[in-house]
Amino acid sequence: MKLVLGFLVGLAIGIGAEQLWHRRYDRGASSRPRGSVLPGRRRRVVMSVLATVVVLLVVTMVGTYAYATSQFDKIEKVPVGGVLSGAPGGTNYLLVGTDNRPGVSGNRSDTMLVLRTQGSKSWIMSLPRDLFVAIPGQDGQHRINSAYNSGPQTLVRTVQETLGIPLDRYIEINFVSFAGLVDAIGGVTIDFPHPATDPKSGLDIQQTGAVELNGAQALAYVRSRTYTETIDGQHVVDGTADLGRVKRQQAFLRAVLSQAGASRNPFHLRKIGESLTAGLKIDDHMTLIDGLRFAWNMGRLNPQSLVLPTTPTTTSGGAQVLLLQEQAAQPILQTFRG
Repeated sequence: MKLVLGFLVGLAIGIGAEQLWHRRYDRGASSRPRGSVLPGRRRRVVMSVLATVVVLLVVTMVGTYAYATSQFDKIEKVPVGGVLSGAPGGTNYLLVGTDNRPGVSGNRSDTMLVLRTQGSKSWIMSLPRDLFVAIPGQDGQHRINSAYNSGPQTLVRTVQETLGIPLDRYIEINFVSFAGLVDAIGGVTIDFPHPATDPKSGLDIQQTGAVELNGAQALAYVRSRTYTETIDGQHVVDGTADLGRVKRQQAFLRAVLSQAGASRNPFHLRKIGESLTAGLKIDDHMTLIDGLRFAWNMGRLNPQSLVLPTTPTTTSGGAQVLLLQEQAAQPILQTFRG
């Protein structure tokens, strides 16, 4: 319907422009010296071309907007807009990466990132799943991952009230669906200092340096929990466990969103848009313009990675968690507070 409306508007503009030209031309024709009048046939050709160009421009713009709107409307909206407080001096995004596996019901929050954009500058920080914090509405302290299990609103409130980071936008990304996005953008490039494998996730990268991964390889990369590098002929398992996996997921998200946001090919963008709608959830206050601004930022910015200082510990119940180093964390948290 919008495409048809655009065509009619463009046609009306084109016809109106041609009629206006005719009226102006006819009013002045009698005062022109004989022989100075543009031949009627040539005039009609020129005006037909101008009208066609106007119609095509309007149809293209309205058609592009209509398509973008239709794809944006397909994205699932998460009702968290009412609790987003907004960050002064910039924009804070809470990015949540989830992983749907066969035989596992519901989503699993595999990674949580806070991205801040402020003019030409940007920062990104991971929130470890095992970070032991107070969760609004619950007694005592719990892993921050359990805040997500209680719902996105609880997670947003935890980040804002417990960590003091105001948020503007909420974006949830499903890694399984993003495998299709990787294929849509023609692969994603990840840097491998050493060959890396993980039989459990299916990762098997024998090259080093910048390696282009397809969707299946990228999914194996972000799912790897026993990431093993071959260094000087020795197999070395990543000893950072969950923190190492979060860093790899962060590298993946930065790479795939940057490559997707940098594309300007309309046919390429259409494939990207169709892939995004299947694996993306956004807050219910986000507009199409907000989404385009996020994609634009990811295509041109190179966020500085910040690490939240934590201390590993074991609770009285035997759970291994991470405690926030309150004093050391304040300068880093302040970066996201504006």
